[in-house]
Amino acid sequence: MAQTIVKGGLYRHFKGMYYYVMDIATHSETGEQFVVYQQLYGERRTFIRPLDMFASDVDREKYPDVEQQERFKLMPGREE
Repeated sequence: MAQTIVKGGLYRHFKGMYYYVMDIATHSETGEQFVVYQQLYGERRTFIRPLDMFASDVDREKYPDVEQQERFKLMPGREE
């Protein structure tokens, strides 16, 4: 995992949109951890994504011109 995910953190997706991390959830059967997060635009929908995927770096083969290294980057001032 590339980074620690902060509950209550404001994150910027590498494509430029912002999300609020609501919680970290654990799958009851597999034990896999998921990030529960809400988009801060449009319908403000809530999503889940595997924690390892949320905390991963941008796929440079698929997105070679993206400047941000992390898939979701914690915004300054929101650290624990």
